[in-house]
Amino acid sequence: MSSTRVTLRFFLLTFVTATVSGVLKLPITPDRGTTLSISSSQVKGCKVCTWAGRLRRCGLSVVLKDNTPVSVEFECSRPQDVFSVEIARNIECTTKLCTGHIIQADTGSLPLLDFNRKFIWNLKASAPKAVKIDFSNTGLRQINPSDRCPDGHSYNLQAFQTTGNVAVGKYCRTGPVVGAQILNQSSFSLDVPAGQKLQNGQFDVSVGEEIKSLTKITVMIPKGTSSLELLSPNYPDSFPDDDVMQWYFQVPDKHRTALQFLNVTKPRCLKKETAVEYHSKGRGAMVLSLSDPQPEQNQGDFTLTLRNCEMDIRSAASPGLLLNFRVSSSRTGLPVSCKVDLSRMGGLSLHIEKLRPASVCEMKVNSVLKEKITVTSKSELTFKDCLPEDVQTPARLSVPVLPPCLLAPLSSVTWTLRPPQHGTVELTSPFGPLKQSLPGQQCNDSIIFKLSEDHGNTIGHFCTPGAIQKVQIHTNMTVTVSGMGVKSLRTLSKAVLMEAFFKEGISERYIFTVSPKRDTPVLLATPGWPVGMKSYSTVSWIVSVPPRMEAHLMFANLSQPKCNNRHTNIRVQRVGRLEEEYSRREDEEADSEITVNGNFYLNMSNCMPERGDFSVITMITLHKSKNLLMTIILSVVAVLLVIFVIVLVVVCVVIRKKKKKLDYEISIYNPNGTSFLPGPNGFPKTREDNESHVYASIEDTLVYTHLLRKGAEMGVYGEFDTHPPFSGQTDSQKPLVSKIAADDDIPVGVYEKFQAPPLPIRPPSHVKAMQDNVIYQTEDPSEEENSPNLGPRLEPEGGN
Repeated sequence: MSSTRVTLRFFLLTFVTATVSGVLKLPITPDRGTTLSISSSQVKGCKVCTWAGRLRRCGLSVVLKDNTPVSVEFECSRPQDVFSVEIARNIECTTKLCTGHIIQADTGSLPLLDFNRKFIWNLKASAPKAVKIDFSNTGLRQINPSDRCPDGHSYNLQAFQTTGNVAVGKYCRTGPVVGAQILNQSSFSLDVPAGQKLQNGQFDVSVGEEIKSLTKITVMIPKGTSSLELLSPNYPDSFPDDDVMQWYFQVPDKHRTALQFLNVTKPRCLKKETAVEYHSKGRGAMVLSLSDPQPEQNQGDFTLTLRNCEMDIRSAASPGLLLNFRVSSSRTGLPVSCKVDLSRMGGLSLHIEKLRPASVCEMKVNSVLKEKITVTSKSELTFKDCLPEDVQTPARLSVPVLPPCLLAPLSSVTWTLRPPQHGTVELTSPFGPLKQSLPGQQCNDSIIFKLSEDHGNTIGHFCTPGAIQKVQIHTNMTVTVSGMGVKSLRTLSKAVLMEAFFKEGISERYIFTVSPKRDTPVLLATPGWPVGMKSYSTVSWIVSVPPRMEAHLMFANLSQPKCNNRHTNIRVQRVGRLEEEYSRREDEEADSEITVNGNFYLNMSNCMPERGDFSVITMITLHKSKNLLMTIILSVVAVLLVIFVIVLVVVCVVIRKKKKKLDYEISIYNPNGTSFLPGPNGFPKTREDNESHVYASIEDTLVYTHLLRKGAEMGVYGEFDTHPPFSGQTDSQKPLVSKIAADDDIPVGVYEKFQAPPLPIRPPSHVKAMQDNVIYQTEDPSEEENSPNLGPRLEPEGGN
């Protein structure tokens, strides 16, 4: 594919500058195809005027184009302090080629050199293709939008969407970013400060791929050990709603990479979910959530895709999606040697420790494998398969040894700590946890640690013992140690007063990790107290609460400003929970006390104050949880309930077994017209309430038993054995029921047929006695047998 190269020249070589009576005159002729805009940031003040023939026009801005010579006048002596200059050119791409390239060149010493200048290239793609910009000649490095480039040349890439403009990123020259592809319309711009000449350079523009994302950034990982940081679009604001961003990483052979999310903020989603996807050749795709551990070893090239959900933009509690991540790389298999000689450095020692036990990093001192390294003299160190975040070298702050001939004692020692870009200083004291020196919590007769930001703002004064386990500060800072009372720094020579670690960046400006003790109040003040917090600054305390305890928070000495932009915020949130326990702004009324069960975060953030300051002292006291007694009572009740249920089940089983023993399978005919089973069943129910009229079977011998007894009484039959009457008892009655058995050896509760003697020939008088209680029989034994007192009998199942 052939491409057309067009060199862009912004100005003619010759300009004539004239100043008459405080008015600066500049004859300017823009190049063909370019648009030059001069505009003022002030509403009133200096004006810019143009002459076209005899027609003079003045205003706060002017637009020049179409290669037309124009004389420009500024009605003030220093217009460069008021006006800025933008020079724009359009580049349009079809499905095959583009109309030009990005060429940056100054045309000599121009009068506009004294102005802040922005060179803009407007890019337009032809769907479905994207516009591709090649940065491989120099490479670019992404930076935070608030940072500046060392050479003053800062590049910005923007994508124009139907929902608004998206800031893809801000970049400096020289870095691993070698290309970018953008859909639809976009712009690539270069900001050059006043007084600095534009550096010559060129970035080729061509037709790109058919991408499905907002932008696709190509990153070339350098050989050897390296580390770079990348940011999501619009950082530190939210990534666009329901959009996609891609990074393509070109990894050298025999290298491994690791990704680490330094700062992640997830939105509140209405539809879909936020996610990251990893695509690599031969290994397919892998989808992870933003809170999942990210892969630490990727072999070969891979693509990282960031997907946003459909956010709940109506909720003020939804911060949106932003991501700051680090990509580290190292060569696999080859050890890296490092010779260290501290023998001539006056007691200086070097400490290196392995941070991640799961890492394959191997550290050796003089060929001996170590997990921690301490070097005090001459040694040879070897590192194999170690990424930059695998190992860490803490700086140990100790008092230097001074000659004893000095008359005055050493009063203070100051260390200046400068972490890497976007890094954090983490401070711990080997003497134990710290406390902040505050009214009611003063430091007496001890060593004072003064923590300050690099530009002089004091963070606070601290000493031991206390409850602050560690302090994290996201900026350059100084630590000053001074003696107080009878303490002298001379007695602490060679003692390590603090250990400083340089770690990855944090989202807040300050983070304090706090472990209070029971019944010992802890006072925590906002940084700089009693002076208010810096505008827009944030601070967090991570507070651990022991089991069966609760933390009582009281916000004292609260000073709230009137905010010009945003709001102050005080938030309390339990660890591992999404909902907030407490929230308060400067324009809201809220309780000044709160009780929290379990570990929690205490977050505070400042606004841009119009007047007044934001400062707070928080008192935290631990007590036994008020819910503990109720928990114990409920636990005891639960145990008793379980025991009661078990006892009830056992009793029911026993009663059932006893009942089963007493429940003889015998049906008895009662001549009085009522039939009921033996046992402590109380008075028999009425006929309507029981099933006494329903029988499975009735033995003839049992039916005629009362006749046999009457016959014996009259001397007709011989004697026969019977069981004595049953004297079972219920709550209110003792019914007597005769139980018949054939033999005394028959077990109780076992049904046996009663064996009656054969009936003799009855005399007529006995026949009459039988008629008193008539028994109706049928000739056919298969027919149902009826009794007016017992009701119909039912045949047992099975037809027996």
